[in-house]
Amino acid sequence: MSRTIELEGGQIVARSGGESYQEMLDKEVNPVPEALRESTNTFLGSDNLSTDRYLSREFHELEVEKMWNKTWQATCRETEIANPGDFFVYEIASYSIVVTRTQSGEIKGFHNACLHRGRQLRKDCGTAREFKCPYHGFRWSLDGDFLGAPCQWDFPHIKAEEFSLPQVQVDTWGGWVFINMDLEAESLQDYMGILPEHFNRWKPETTFKALHVEKVIECNWKIAWEAFIESYHTVQTHPQIMPYLGDSNSQYDCWGDNVSRSISPMGVVSPHLEDVDPNTTVNDWMQHGAWLTEGERIEVPEGMSAREWLAQHYFEHYSKEYDMDLASFCTHSEIMDSILYSLFPNLAPWAGFHPNLTYRMKPYGDRHDMCTMEIIFLLRYPEGSERPADCPVQKLDKDQLFSEAAGLEGGLGRVFDQDLSNLKMVQKGLKNLKSKEVVLANYQEVRIRHFHQTLDKYINA
Repeated sequence: MSRTIELEGGQIVARSGGESYQEMLDKEVNPVPEALRESTNTFLGSDNLSTDRYLSREFHELEVEKMWNKTWQATCRETEIANPGDFFVYEIASYSIVVTRTQSGEIKGFHNACLHRGRQLRKDCGTAREFKCPYHGFRWSLDGDFLGAPCQWDFPHIKAEEFSLPQVQVDTWGGWVFINMDLEAESLQDYMGILPEHFNRWKPETTFKALHVEKVIECNWKIAWEAFIESYHTVQTHPQIMPYLGDSNSQYDCWGDNVSRSISPMGVVSPHLEDVDPNTTVNDWMQHGAWLTEGERIEVPEGMSAREWLAQHYFEHYSKEYDMDLASFCTHSEIMDSILYSLFPNLAPWAGFHPNLTYRMKPYGDRHDMCTMEIIFLLRYPEGSERPADCPVQKLDKDQLFSEAAGLEGGLGRVFDQDLSNLKMVQKGLKNLKSKEVVLANYQEVRIRHFHQTLDKYINA
């Protein structure tokens, strides 16, 4: 396999053995959405990154002070606070925000602290008629208005109209509830850039949460984040998936400050391998997804590519599950490829008509050397049918594997475990890196560089 990187007009032009992703799109039978035809290939330089970004407590505190309280972040699904009084507590580093649905159906968000002595008002999620502090009984309505306190005669200095719970900005997109603690920040719509337009076709708001796993990992949150926004690690970390993943032919795109994307084609052989026939590609992929029983084997018809066979298989399966004719409009890419977007700082939603994975990484509490990673599956269901209930969160501690979670026991769980095996060792290894600098590829790791350049804009503001 050969690949060259050239600069043309300030853009990276990546050329490798095998077909590019755009060349694969040229073979599609159904019209290709414009979102998939976009290709930015922007060159963002070759500067190294300081290891202090991952190891330093001081850098973490700068993130808390200058970034986490000024960015739009997804907290929960709208359906998780579907009814008046439902609430969800979102915690990020030292901050705690409670989002709730009011009696009028509006979604509001408040800083999660009693204005009397500071006790946190709510934890986790649930339903309440009001916000009543468990310490002394100060009360606020779901709209945040002060309702009173025991012995209120002893607080003549409190003016009820000035004693409302401080709010945060709240907005929704794709079925997600977003908050921003900065009341002067730009709107969510402006912040998201091209993302809503790209996702109009895939409508994540019409899905339900079928799987949600949250795991504690012993590394800085950015180390975990970076592991899932590049496919360069596949050849060494996930060699078993190379017969059906075009890893080094992935396309990487960046838009503005907040949005990036990688598209890794499935059902094609990695350019790192040679002489892999379609039968191997199909059977390895079907075994990975637990579609085959032990001993079962598929023979791909002569003249048919593995990608074509797998797309046909998925069209048939998901058309039945969704009660729609996917083959009439959906592309092969949308039913099988890894189309992974990210919204700064920490939400990474998959696109397409297959089950949509979504990743989210956060510091573990206020720790700079530990994090939580969430894996969420969003599934479609037949239009007009009753929406399935969202699943509860499965929480794994630092010593458990992803494959121990119900729903991740198969090949996908093992892939996540392989990623996990790197993360703690990166955290340790960075402490022994004599150069004190991390080196990045110009193209395959451009999303990492894009992420850090946006982070720097907040840190240096």
